[in-house]
Amino acid sequence: MNTQDNPSLAALVTDLAQHATTLVQTETRLLRAELSEKLSKAGSGAAEVLGGAICLLAALLVLLQALIIALTRAGLGAGWSSLLVGVVVAILGAVLLRTGMASMAPSELAPDRTQEQLRRDASVIKEQVK
Repeated sequence: MNTQDNPSLAALVTDLAQHATTLVQTETRLLRAELSEKLSKAGSGAAEVLGGAICLLAALLVLLQALIIALTRAGLGAGWSSLLVGVVVAILGAVLLRTGMASMAPSELAPDRTQEQLRRDASVIKEQVK
């Protein structure tokens, strides 16, 4: 065998360092991309929470108006109509609030793909070292 078939230890170490640097740079780009995606999702969830809060506030106003009308008119049509509208808006607000909060849960914001890729990379490195 000649020396070209067996690279020197220095060449192997240099090659390993280059591959490790490339791996770290690639993983960093993946992490940035995934975190950006997760932050965008959190922003969307925050918008839904805000929308839910606004709907619940509007529902409160409508329900209060409906209660006043219902009490003064003793169940005439206009009051019950307001009550029905208020209940529908409250349900809509609650749904928006719940889905928004679910989008902002810590488990939804974790960089899952990056973690899995790092596990695979570690496994490959362990196999290469053996």
